[in-house]
This record gives sequence, C-alpha cells and structure tokens, in this order.
Amino acid sequence: MDKSEIGKAIKARRKFLGITQKELSEIVGLGLRSLIDIESGKGNPTIDQINKVLSALGLSLKIIVK
Repeated sequence: MDKSEIGKAIKARRKFLGITQKELSEIVGLGLRSLIDIESGKGNPTIDQINKVLSALGLSLKIIVK
C-alpha cells in the first residue's frame, strides 16, 4: 500500500465518521495543510504522523518487512 492508498483510506474513514479535515487536524495536532497533503497522497508524512491520524480514526498501520 503506497501513501496515495493510505490517504484515500484516511479520507474515506474520516468522511464515514462525519469528521471534517479541520476537526481531524485539531484532534491529532497536525496542521490542516499537512492533513490535506496526507489525504491526497502528497507530501512526505512521518510514520508517527500517519499513526496519529489513523489512531484518531480507529484504524492502525501494519508494516511488514520481507
């Protein structure tokens, strides 16, 4: 799964929960522009930033090293 797919999953879950981008950015302590970039698959977010967003949405990130 690449960052574009992660962004789509975050956006879909956020919309499903009825949370605006502004609300989610405030919940996780991330700038609105950063959240917009994550949802659109742009930028270069850290794993910590992605984990914070996913956790706030009740999701998790699983990394598998082969």
